[in-house]
Amino acid sequence: MLEQKLKNLGLIEKEAIVYLASLELGLSTIQEIAGKSQISRSTTYEVIESLMKKGLMSSLTKGKKKYFAAEDPERLLSFIDTKERELKKRKKEIKTILPELKELSMLSRERPRIKFYEGKQGIRRIQEDILRTKNLGNIEEFVPLDDAYQLFPAHPRDHRHWMGKKIAVPERMIYTSKKGAILPQKKGPIETLFIPVEKFPFHTEITIYADKVALVSFGRKLIGVVLESEDAANTLRSLFNLLWEELKKKK
Repeated sequence: MLEQKLKNLGLIEKEAIVYLASLELGLSTIQEIAGKSQISRSTTYEVIESLMKKGLMSSLTKGKKKYFAAEDPERLLSFIDTKERELKKRKKEIKTILPELKELSMLSRERPRIKFYEGKQGIRRIQEDILRTKNLGNIEEFVPLDDAYQLFPAHPRDHRHWMGKKIAVPERMIYTSKKGAILPQKKGPIETLFIPVEKFPFHTEITIYADKVALVSFGRKLIGVVLESEDAANTLRSLFNLLWEELKKKK
């Protein structure tokens, strides 16, 4: 279909219709072209103006009447040549600004991304993110176990259970509990260390995984935050490792 082929060359639909109508009619008035194209007169005039700028139509005044005609189809080659020159020019312009664009892209990657969550459903979404994160690596956690039990009484710490999935990555947990050291120090890939709640009374769970840090505040309002930042994750992971080693020495 000629109309589609003209559109493939870069003309919009109405330009293709008007150009083909003008080719068939020859030298014609705006009214004749509009009738042949089945497009309103005002719109046809705008389309003809556009085609004239592209060198595909011309006008001629006879007496008090103005006539329009489609240029020879060979002019389509000139139209394509012009577009190619414009594309080459744009390509050069893009190459000149690429370094600046890449710098902006790097800045956006380095800028930490933060997501906020509320309520039980929000916390479940954080757990889902942990399970779905690629290149998960090790998981390190600070857990106020009493608060966690209050939120999920059946399986407060077992993401793998309530999600019906398993992740076989090592997990280390430093936790507090009023009941003392109630978790086994080693169970499968999970290691735990207990710290007394009297000395370390905290009510925010911190999970460090991949290049993310998740914080869950067990206050009056249940709020979760996921911070995606390699620097922040590495810093908190280093602090966790420092405390872990100190606690190990005291065991």
